[in-house]
Amino acid sequence: MSRLSIPAVDAAPEGSKATLDAVHKQLGVVPNLFRLIGNSPVALTAYTGFHGALSGTFDAKTRERIALAVAQVNGCDYCLSAHTYLGLNLAKIDAEEIALNRKGASGDPKANAAVQFAARVAKERGHVSDADLKAVRDAGFTDAQIVEIVSLVAENSFTNYLNEVAKTEIDFPVVRAADAA
Repeated sequence: MSRLSIPAVDAAPEGSKATLDAVHKQLGVVPNLFRLIGNSPVALTAYTGFHGALSGTFDAKTRERIALAVAQVNGCDYCLSAHTYLGLNLAKIDAEEIALNRKGASGDPKANAAVQFAARVAKERGHVSDADLKAVRDAGFTDAQIVEIVSLVAENSFTNYLNEVAKTEIDFPVVRAADAA
C-alpha cells in the first residue's frame, strides 16, 4: 500500500483533473504515478510540462532505454515495471535489449553511448569524468543533446524518488531492481 495518497481522478484536486483527464485520453488509463503527482497541481503541471518538452528530444526507444537505466540505478521497482512495459509495448524494444538497458548499455552503438552516459550521470549524481563526456561526444552527441540526456536523467530521477518515497503500488507487470539480469 502506498505511503502517500493516490486519489481517484474524480477525487483529485481540482487543479489536477484536466491534466489527469488528458492522460486518460492519451493512455486509456491514469497510472498511479500520475494520480500520485496529481496530489499537487503545481507538481503535476511542472512534471507534465517537463515530460512533454522532452518527448521530442530523442525517439521513444532512446527515452525508454534511458528511463530503464536510471530506474535500475535508483532501484525504483515502479519505474522499472512501467518502463519495461512501455519499452516492450510502445517503443517495441525486445527483452534482450531491456536487460542491457538495465545494465546501462544497449546493443545499438549510438544508443549505447547515451544509455551509458545517462547511467553514469545517475550513478555519480552528475559528477561525470571528462572521459564520460568524450565518449558521448565521440558517439555523435552534441552539447544540446547531452543537456537533454541529463534532463531525461533528472525527469526519471524525480519519478524514481517520488515512487520510492510513496512506495507507489505498481500497476504494471511487476519488475524488481533486485532481479536484474
